[in-house]
This record gives sequence, C-alpha cells and structure tokens, in this order.
Amino acid sequence: MKLMTIQGYQAVISFDPDIGMFRGEFLGLNGGADFYAKEIDALHQEGDVSLNIFLEACADDGVNPRKSLSDELSLHLDPSLREAAVMAAAAQGQSVDQWAVEAIRKAVLTAT
Repeated sequence: MKLMTIQGYQAVISFDPDIGMFRGEFLGLNGGADFYAKEIDALHQEGDVSLNIFLEACADDGVNPRKSLSDELSLHLDPSLREAAVMAAAAQGQSVDQWAVEAIRKAVLTAT
C-alpha cells in the first residue's frame, strides 16, 4: 500500500485484483471518501472529485471534515517487548513515552 496526497489529505492506495482497479481511501476523515480508477493519473482525478464532494457535504452540515484525535496512544505490548522498550529508552536517558514518540517519528519520516 502507498500513500497519495490530494489537497493536503492523505489517502492510502491499494490494488483490488477482483475488479482490476486501484482503490484510494482517505485517512483521518469524519466519514468515508473512497475512489477507484484503473490508472494512477485517473485515480488522482477521482480522488479529487470524491474529496470535493465530501468536503462540500461537511461544509453544508457544519461538520469538521477531519476526525479529532486525542493526544494519547495506547499500545498493548507483550511483556518481553515492553521490557526491551524500557531498556532501550533507559539506555538513551529517556522515558518510554519519549523513546516511543521518537521511534514513531523516525518510522513515519521513512515511510513517507
């Protein structure tokens, strides 16, 4: 899966072999806005149309198009992984929260 940015909104792109088309789905929206096309250029155009329809509906209803996210993230780790994270954080003089934030930031930067 890859990401595509349309009007500042991120969409995850996948290929659906059952229908032989690319599928895009916007992330972080208050509702669904997906789009399909056989070619990447057309996919971008379809995404633009889908997003505009979604944004117009949100404006008409007075709704924020983006989901509001909390500042907290809860992770459920097996005990050995949690222990390894605690040790890695301590080795760098950080709390587990500080260490995890930095690890996630690095992963996000390399994924985009």
